[in-house]
Amino acid sequence: MTEFWSPVWLSINVSLLAGVIVAILGTAAARWMARRRFRGKTIVETVFMLPLVLPPSVVGFLLVVLFGRHSPIGQLMETWFHTTVLFTPGAAVMAAVVVSFPLMYQAAKAGLEAVDPTIEGAARIDGANERQVFWHISLPLARNALLSGAVLSFARSLGEFGATLMFAGNIPGKTQTIPTAVYMAMESGRMELAWAWVAVTIGLSFSLLSCAAKLGRLQR
Repeated sequence: MTEFWSPVWLSINVSLLAGVIVAILGTAAARWMARRRFRGKTIVETVFMLPLVLPPSVVGFLLVVLFGRHSPIGQLMETWFHTTVLFTPGAAVMAAVVVSFPLMYQAAKAGLEAVDPTIEGAARIDGANERQVFWHISLPLARNALLSGAVLSFARSLGEFGATLMFAGNIPGKTQTIPTAVYMAMESGRMELAWAWVAVTIGLSFSLLSCAAKLGRLQR
């Protein structure tokens, strides 16, 4: 039973932590970009959305290059913390954050742009500063879009395979998530175990997508 549940709980924990990070980063980026006009905005948004279309192996390769032992960041981490992020649960979280960020960013940006500017303007006239407008007006009105983005990001993190395999590896009990566990079970001919993990993944993903769809209908 431990062999079965270990990848499940690790995947859920990784996806939850990545979801929290992505929700914060995606909402902050969306707030910065929404209704803002500046030279190079298209380039910035293209960079934000790149992980959505890049092959997972390319994302994993870039993460290894940026944070591996031979990179400046990796060497700095080894000097300061006497460890590396490569092949650790933290690497799985980072891979999940990168690949799921575009979904949260797009949902948050659409939600914040849909907020009626006159409502925000009225709050400013009444004396609210920008932070108060954002926390008490913009966020509540964009709540369903933000929740939908968070749910989709969690689902995307749950299914991440390529970047996780390259950056975090497939260490049972440490970095082995459901997708990598399914792959290894199939490769070793353990089809019943692979089917069990597949069933769990489908059940979780179906529930999450249903939740996101319901939030999308509420937003409209």
